[in-house]
Formats: sequence, structure tokens, C-alpha cells
Amino acid sequence: MQVVLPDTEDSYAIRPAAPMDNDVFYQFCMANSDLRIEREANGEIIIMPPTGGETGFRNGDLMTQLGVWSKADGRGRAFDSNTEFFLPDDSAFAPDASWVSKERLADLSKEDRGRFVPLCPEFIAELTSPTDRLSRVMAKMKVWMANGAELGWLIDADNRVVYVYRPAKEPMRLTGLDAIEGEGPVAGFHLDLTDIWEGL
Repeated sequence: MQVVLPDTEDSYAIRPAAPMDNDVFYQFCMANSDLRIEREANGEIIIMPPTGGETGFRNGDLMTQLGVWSKADGRGRAFDSNTEFFLPDDSAFAPDASWVSKERLADLSKEDRGRFVPLCPEFIAELTSPTDRLSRVMAKMKVWMANGAELGWLIDADNRVVYVYRPAKEPMRLTGLDAIEGEGPVAGFHLDLTDIWEGL
């Protein structure tokens, strides 16, 4: 089934007559591969517009830094914003950047690795874009943590704020940062925020 969206810069939600299981949802996404599609735990499908230039630049900088560190560190793999994960609560999300240990990846079959990955990353980072509502991204961060993420960063680039999420704790709001240091699963990762704050 292909989707034709209204001309809008906002996310678009649809509620299927019956919830899509993982196989049906994956095929739906493949049939609409030009769209960014996620699934809420309640079965609602969220279709998002492509990012603009500034958000794309910021995402690229974040991913480059995480990828370079991950390769040098060697304990896991970094994933970009095109990688979707099937979470234990039946949601399916694609964070802007994420990291998964090699130990957990080793438990996956070749088929699982080639499709949407059926696990929650240990570390995730989300960057707000001009079309994002902060409250919605914060709600998404809580879903990540509830599904097993060990560390999450929500980066509100336009306001130069980072919210740090840890399991079973309220998020910590940090301002006045030039960089942020990883901990837990990504201990040793240093994210320079200079270009992310500056943008294009």
C-alpha cells in the first residue's frame, strides 16, 4: 500500500483498521521507501517529512563524531537516522544516532540484521528539527528509556540545550555546553557541540 500525503511540513498520523505486525509494517515501509515512517506502540503510524538542510547538517555532524569514536573504540556499532528498531513494546522508531554493543548484535540472525533491528540500542541521540514539537520528542525519549536504552541525549540545537536521559530518573537539562561526555555504554565518547549549535 502506497501513501499519498497532503502538502505539509508537519508529521502525519494514520491509524490502520488493524495494527500492523512487524512483517506487515516492514513491507509497508518498503513500499513507501521515500518516506520516514515510525510506529507507536498503540499501532498508530507516524509519517514525517524529510529534514531540511540545517537539520541534515547537524545530524551528519552528530553521526560523524559518533561513528569515528565507535570505530576507534571497537566495542560496538554506530547507526544513522535511517536505521529503524523494533522495540519490545511494539513501537518502531529510528533515532537520529544510536549505538549497539557487538555483544548484543551477535545474538541477531542475518535476517534480523538486514531488516529493522529487533532490539533497543544502549545509546540513542535525538536532535530536534524546526518541525518537531519538543513535547513529542520528549515523549519519544521516555519510550526509548522504557524499552531498555541505558543513555539518551535529546539535543535541542536551536536553544542550545541538551536533555540527558538515564533509566528510572528524570531527565537532566543542561545549558551552556560546548561539548558533552558519554557515560555508561558510550563512556569515552566526546561530542563537540560547536558546529551543531552553529548550524549552517
